[in-house]
Amino acid sequence: MLPNLTVTPAAAKFINRVVRFSGLGTGAGLRLAVKPGGCSGYSSDFSAQLAPAADEQLCEVGGVRLFLAAESRLLLNGLTMDFIETATESGLSFIDPNKEACACSSAGAPQAGVTHINISAIGRGRPVAPVLPS
Repeated sequence: MLPNLTVTPAAAKFINRVVRFSGLGTGAGLRLAVKPGGCSGYSSDFSAQLAPAADEQLCEVGGVRLFLAAESRLLLNGLTMDFIETATESGLSFIDPNKEACACSSAGAPQAGVTHINISAIGRGRPVAPVLPS
């Protein structure tokens, strides 16, 4: 069963960039593994891959190729995937219209049903040299 998943144009642009810059070529896609857990109900990992693994299914939605295992397909059903970029963070967000906002103090201003996946490990150029005290 393929999930009823909505991918926003911002998320599609981000995913297509990740896949394109991976250098894997035509047919590559994003392996997205979503699991229960985390502050807002989901935790996930993603990587660009040439083809789906034996236990994954290709899901083409919103102009992107996603490689999803069965558990991920179930968890993504009914969600909207977006890409959020602010001054302090950027990442994929999964919006579940049926989920309550996280109430923990570390989440900042809560948004109903939004799970952030931090992508700070993806560099935007050379690392900044540390400032040494004089």
